[in-house]
Amino acid sequence: MTDQPGTDLKELQKLDNRIEDARRRISDFDPRLQQAEEPALVLQSELGTTRSRLQELKLEERRLELSTEEKRTRRKRLDERLGSVRNLREEAAVSAELEMVKRALQNDEQETLTLLDQLRKLEERARELEASYAEASQTVGPKRDELLAERAEAEKELEALRAERARFVSSVNASELKIYDAIRAGGRSTAVSDLTDDGACGHCFGMVPLQLRNEIRHGHQLIRCESCGVILTAPSTAATTT
Repeated sequence: MTDQPGTDLKELQKLDNRIEDARRRISDFDPRLQQAEEPALVLQSELGTTRSRLQELKLEERRLELSTEEKRTRRKRLDERLGSVRNLREEAAVSAELEMVKRALQNDEQETLTLLDQLRKLEERARELEASYAEASQTVGPKRDELLAERAEAEKELEALRAERARFVSSVNASELKIYDAIRAGGRSTAVSDLTDDGACGHCFGMVPLQLRNEIRHGHQLIRCESCGVILTAPSTAATTT
């Protein structure tokens, strides 16, 4: 510990800035991970949508198969019935119904052909997506593992810095620490700043009155900048005279 007020706070500020830097690096890992995984995630999403659509088309195909089979059975019965009609009126009615069933059957068969073509194309697209997703996953895996390892190392470093800070503040003047923490609590990264060679605040560069400069360089009282409020300290290489 030195007699110069604020000296320990300068060291504490360096430590706190390292802690903030470690926190920022850790927070940056999430978007980096997202960016690394995005190509595979996009393919995975498209593949899932394609598979769902395939399932819907297959259900539709099954519905058409049942509908077509039902119409074929109905057509067969009408053909048989047409051969045993007893009068022209009944023949006309059966023929009309038979014609209607044939048209409906033709529509079902055409719809089935269109559906089968869609299924073929969609299945081909699904295979392409599966291959692309497998390739992207192989590329993403090592990159993700590398980023996760880097994040774990950064988190380990942050914990070490926090422990170092806890040890350091135990020997810092309590009243000085209270002022320092109050300034930092406002979200400011700079709570302590040296005087410049010409006697200005090193943070806002406002000129400091001569008397205060002398107190900062020679006194034992904590002095704050009248303009920006930071704690002012003498540079480690400052002269001892004004």
